[in-house]
Amino acid sequence: MTSTSASTPTSTPSSPSTPSTAELVAFANQLADEARKVILPFWRKPIDVESKVENDRPVAESPVTIADRMAEESMRHLIEKHHPTHGIYGEEFGSVRTTARYVWVLDPIDGTKSFITGKPLFGTLIALLEDGIPIIGIIDQCVLKERWVGVVGEGTTLNGVKVTTASGNGDEEGNERGIRSGGGGICRKELKESMMYATTPHMFHPGEEEEKFRRMCQAVKRPLYGADCYAYALVASGFGADLVVEADLGLYDYCALVPVVE
Repeated sequence: MTSTSASTPTSTPSSPSTPSTAELVAFANQLADEARKVILPFWRKPIDVESKVENDRPVAESPVTIADRMAEESMRHLIEKHHPTHGIYGEEFGSVRTTARYVWVLDPIDGTKSFITGKPLFGTLIALLEDGIPIIGIIDQCVLKERWVGVVGEGTTLNGVKVTTASGNGDEEGNERGIRSGGGGICRKELKESMMYATTPHMFHPGEEEEKFRRMCQAVKRPLYGADCYAYALVASGFGADLVVEADLGLYDYCALVPVVE
């Protein structure tokens, strides 16, 4: 998976009804800014937690807070105000206009369990789909003030600085890619030398999924847990994490990750 980046996304001129890539990226950042403003006042403060139960999932219960709901409401309000023809698919309030050319996919707090226990590894996930394909993705960690922005054809940045996966780097002479990671570490070419993340081993259905994950844990150098979407951001940056293996994800869980990691 390879990421490159440009400081300012470029695109060909477009009509008022078809925003440019730069305009869409700027609006995605505006959504992330709005979510930050809503979430941060609740950080490490007493907060009521409700339970959502989905009996068809390996982990049936998941928490939700007023911060999740208010952040999604704020982002949806901005979309309706500035792009009323765009669709929205959100974790907390469902979907509208999902057949539109452009659809925003929102997960206001991915990793609510981390959020409610004071662990700053949750994130706001924002994706823009064009004709069903993710073209812009944001992973925003508001406490650490870290934001990954991935744009198809433009690459990925972390707080405006280009990053790439461990397998996405070559030397200046164009020799074999994947010698060094974006964070300066050695790229691990074999699975047995790889560092693997998963949010929890309990997210795999008993049977085939669970068995395949067990085999992956045996194949890698070290399985690690509990980073939610932040694990994908680490992979995208080449900081030493090599892969994330997960299951039981909804659209809002992974659409934003695709442009960031690719």
